[in-house]
Amino acid sequence: MRFIVPILLSLALTACGDDAPRDLQLELQKIARHEATKALARLGDQLLQNLPQSPDSATGAAPLVSRATEVGHRDFVHAKKVLPRIFTGELHEEFYCGCDYTDKKVNWASCGFKPRKNPERAARIEWEHIVPAWNLGHQRQCWQQGGRKQCAGNDPVFQTAEGDLVNLVPAVGEVNGDRSNFGYGAWTRNPTPMYGQCQTIVDFQQRRAQPREEVRGRIARTYLYMYERYGLTMSRQEKQLMCAWAKTYAVDGWETERDRRITRIQGNGNRFVSDPKAAAAVCAG
Repeated sequence: MRFIVPILLSLALTACGDDAPRDLQLELQKIARHEATKALARLGDQLLQNLPQSPDSATGAAPLVSRATEVGHRDFVHAKKVLPRIFTGELHEEFYCGCDYTDKKVNWASCGFKPRKNPERAARIEWEHIVPAWNLGHQRQCWQQGGRKQCAGNDPVFQTAEGDLVNLVPAVGEVNGDRSNFGYGAWTRNPTPMYGQCQTIVDFQQRRAQPREEVRGRIARTYLYMYERYGLTMSRQEKQLMCAWAKTYAVDGWETERDRRITRIQGNGNRFVSDPKAAAAVCAG
């Protein structure tokens, strides 16, 4: 049924060319004006509009838990409640600038930080998604129906991905806001400071962020994990960058200990951290 209207239109267009016989043109015009033909066309339009869309992939969805003592994946709201248990002791360091913080208050002096524009937001710690929430959800049906809020409330895959502890780190609120959903890049060896002594910079015009070198390997292995687990599509350029960073910046003690703590709370960690050869294998493909 869905092909009847296109076929009729194709026949009409073909037969109505300058080379078509005059009597055939007149006959097709009569058919086109017939009420039955018009009704069929309307029915065809309705059928085409109401065809079911391909369902979203369920890749990565997991049963969610909410109690702090439970082991498993959480949505973002409940993930934020257990994240402070991960970033304690030797892991107690803000991600982009290396600042110390107490509760959610950033100690600017500890890292030579200076606000760029928003001192209020720069004074607090926020939980940053290394792979932006936009990347996780913008191609899903829920996002088309109501954006991030709709996905967070109704889509099991997005809920799991948004709260995945592997993808969450503490960040200065202003830097988190400036980075937005920009992709990462590396375009200068001598970044012009934007936040005092902080080595992370943001290029608003090109919509990209260059993180400090100390966290580039951590970012790369997180990207490889998130894109693999949730069936996301990585561009060739992005994969090249992440593979280069994963190779150049080896897994360190901070990353290993963080992965151990995440596994204990979530039930799984990042195989690209626990298995040093995993990134090389994926990047070779």
